[in-house]
Order: sequence, then structure tokens, then C-alpha cells
Amino acid sequence: MLYRFDETFRSLVVRRCAAFTRAPAIDNTRGLKPAAVAVTLVESENRSGEAAFVLTRRSRNLRSHRGQYALPGGRCEEGETAVAAGLREVQEELGLCLSADDMLGILDDYPTRCGYLITPVVFWAAQTQRLVPNPQEVVSLYRIPLAEIARADAIDFTIIPESDRRIIRIRMNGSLVHAPTAAMIYQFHEVLAGRNTRVADLEQPVFAWR
Repeated sequence: MLYRFDETFRSLVVRRCAAFTRAPAIDNTRGLKPAAVAVTLVESENRSGEAAFVLTRRSRNLRSHRGQYALPGGRCEEGETAVAAGLREVQEELGLCLSADDMLGILDDYPTRCGYLITPVVFWAAQTQRLVPNPQEVVSLYRIPLAEIARADAIDFTIIPESDRRIIRIRMNGSLVHAPTAAMIYQFHEVLAGRNTRVADLEQPVFAWR
């Protein structure tokens, strides 16, 4: 399905996010460090008017998850909300100045194996500002058309010996992207389709456990 990056699509995202009921917090997430990521909606790379989201590849100079695909984001600072953290991380990683008015919705918290509880925040980046990756954190960034993850063969699930939970994988940018990023993108895909699909039980590959 082709989504146009226009006000009609923005209104659709707002309605679908408003209709989505976030899952309540569960006991086994207590003690996890709060973090936020940004599902940042932009126009596609070729300026065709197609809607896309921003995917980054993390710098190999970072202490954890070096070289992995990720949504812009990071740990919440003391007293910082998920929305505020998402806005700060988008500016720090992408050089993109957004405001709380650009927030369209919030998805379910996702608990990670490495001790974080990630809140995904959906933002609309209609500004014509260039995306400028911060080389200290981002080695490259991509505008992934939403149509790319809506293909019938884009999303699949597998299992690993180390867990009885399903691993999610999404084919994008010529690679397989795994959870946590894949889980949160998958949930956004489902919310956009009007489905309240939960993803907290989707497993991460072993290389993401540290």
C-alpha cells in the first residue's frame, strides 16, 4: 500500500494512534531503565511524496549495540518524559528540530533484554530541514518507505534455541532488522492498519541481549 506524505495521511495516523489503547505496565518491567525512541515520519528519499520513517545505523564507536539498525532514541534523563526524550534524541541524532505539537501518538512500552523499557513515540516531521546525522552516534540514516514494510514478504517470525518466544524480523534497506526496532515498527504498521497488536512478547536475537 502506498501512503502519501500529506495532511490526509497525517490525520489518519492521528486517528489510528488515538484509537490505540496502550498496554498497561506489567510487574516484570519494574526496575528497567526508561528510554524512548522516535518513529519519525518524513517524506521518502526521492521526494516522490511517499511517506517514510527514519532508520539509523548506530556508530561503531558507541558502547552498546554498535553498528545495529535502530530508531533514533536513547535513555530518558532524570524527570524527562518519553516525548521530551524523543524530541531531544531526534535533534541530537538527526539534527531535526521538532516540537510537542509534532507528536502524533505513543505506542506500547517494549522491555529489552539489556535492561531498558523503551517507549516509542510517533512524530511528524513536515519541516524541510535536512536530516544531518550526528557522526558520534549515527554512521548512516535512511528514509524507509512505509510501503516497504507493508509488502507480504517483509515481516516474518522465527525461533531460536535460547528462547521459547518468537523472533520478529523485518526486511528493509536490503537487510533483516530485528527487535527491539523491528517489534516497534511492526506495532506501528499494525496500528496504522487499525489493529491493536501487542509486541512485548516478541524476542530479540541473542546479539541484542547485551
